[in-house]
Amino acid sequence: MSTLTIEQVHSDYQGQTILRGLDLVLHQGEIAALLGPSGCGKTTLLKAIAGLQPISQGRISINGRLLSGPETFVPSERREVGMIFQDYALFPHLTVAENILFGVKGLDKAARQARLGEMLALVKLEGLGGRYPHELSGGQQQRVSIARALAYEPELLLLDEPFSNIDAKVRGEMMVEIREILKQRGVSAVFVTHSKDEAFVFADKLALFKDGGIAQYGSAESLYAEPTDKYVAEFLGQVNYLSCEVKDRARLQTLLGEVQSSSDLPKAAGYRGELLLRPEQLQMAGDEQGEGTIIARRFLGNLCHYSILIGEEILAVRSPLHHFSPGQKVGLSVTPHPAVLF
Repeated sequence: MSTLTIEQVHSDYQGQTILRGLDLVLHQGEIAALLGPSGCGKTTLLKAIAGLQPISQGRISINGRLLSGPETFVPSERREVGMIFQDYALFPHLTVAENILFGVKGLDKAARQARLGEMLALVKLEGLGGRYPHELSGGQQQRVSIARALAYEPELLLLDEPFSNIDAKVRGEMMVEIREILKQRGVSAVFVTHSKDEAFVFADKLALFKDGGIAQYGSAESLYAEPTDKYVAEFLGQVNYLSCEVKDRARLQTLLGEVQSSSDLPKAAGYRGELLLRPEQLQMAGDEQGEGTIIARRFLGNLCHYSILIGEEILAVRSPLHHFSPGQKVGLSVTPHPAVLF
């Protein structure tokens, strides 16, 4: 069942078109990241889902209930949507317990205390209900904001760059913890970020934005391995492009010789284009007669990043092999994978 359905959504602001015909479906329990550079429209879409931004065309529905559409606009307080902000947005004059229970309605005193205990345990803040926000660390404040958003059991959770103000040392751990909380409770969520690394860790699906539209939507793995264009490929990681010619349904001729694709190629024999290669899809071996020369080496801990000159091309290679040095001759081969052509 789809929790969120966005159909051909457009949004205009002060005479400018911000969103251009967006389509997106989020299923029950999924976490989707709206990913892209500043000004691309991702925060505008989040606000439109929350009911904080009108749309000029299209439809937004949650669990089959139309919230924004032709002659329909449900105000934000009636959308049953929870929001978590990058600045936490906690009430400084209220205790942790009072912040968490702020939006909870219709429960008697015993049920409210039970809900509070459940939320404090969920975000690992047991015993801190009587503290005030200024007495907590940034990570603890963000946990309070999560507990507050989940306490009234929203149908959908919206997160606006929720990790940007958290210390880098604990950010990764926080992302994993919050993801586990959402998965444990089966909560669907939409998450705005400009960081592909955050999106990879936190989300199930990525919607990569470009100029108010969605360039590609799908799992992180599918966007990384099978980008539909160079914008998607380059946004999600370093790339190499090799001129190539298709020989048959699974073979390509390149500067590195013949390359075999592990799946059928989308182009017919004779097609000339560019083969996308991620740095980790290239393997290197020491070879005095090799066609490549290492011109730079960068140590990355468990990997080394090499720049290798072949003819007039410079290729990036990431390898667990650490013993190569600048000036050394190497041979290169391509790890079997489904080839992507542009």
